[in-house]
Amino acid sequence: MSFMRGYIAVIDRMNRWIGRVVMYGIFVMMGILLWSSISKTFFLPSLWTLEVAQFAMVAYYILGGPYSIQMGSNVRMDLLYSEWSHRRRAGTDAITVLFLIFYLGVMIYGGFDSLSYSLQYGERSPTAWRPYLWPIKVIMVVGLILMLLQAISELFKDILRLKGDDIPREVI
Repeated sequence: MSFMRGYIAVIDRMNRWIGRVVMYGIFVMMGILLWSSISKTFFLPSLWTLEVAQFAMVAYYILGGPYSIQMGSNVRMDLLYSEWSHRRRAGTDAITVLFLIFYLGVMIYGGFDSLSYSLQYGERSPTAWRPYLWPIKVIMVVGLILMLLQAISELFKDILRLKGDDIPREVI
């Protein structure tokens, strides 16, 4: 039990900090898209702006995912769920998070495979700008690993709730 509580505390603290920092990435993306609009209107259009905005969006989405899981901001069919007891919710969440853990494991496996290919062959984007793709693939794999760690934290919280411990849904 103390291992689970320690794991929850460390992972939740780390993903909360990363999520709070990454959420300001929306301003980076807005700046890139603003420059794209200005350069297309008044200067020669920049080749890099739309692709960098896409990379920023991927980083924003993938690195913000664990924080979203932690905060319970994921989409849930709330037709019956809100009427259930806390114990029944924890049991259902414990089962469904196992599917998420499996899915994330498959995604990480594929992500590592794609990342190794990208590093081995110097994969580049097929656009006119032709940036290397490995940096964004590293961010994707790291984000998926963080999501997996957070999903395990949520599983531990559900197990503790089922055992009768009063673990709040929010960050510990």
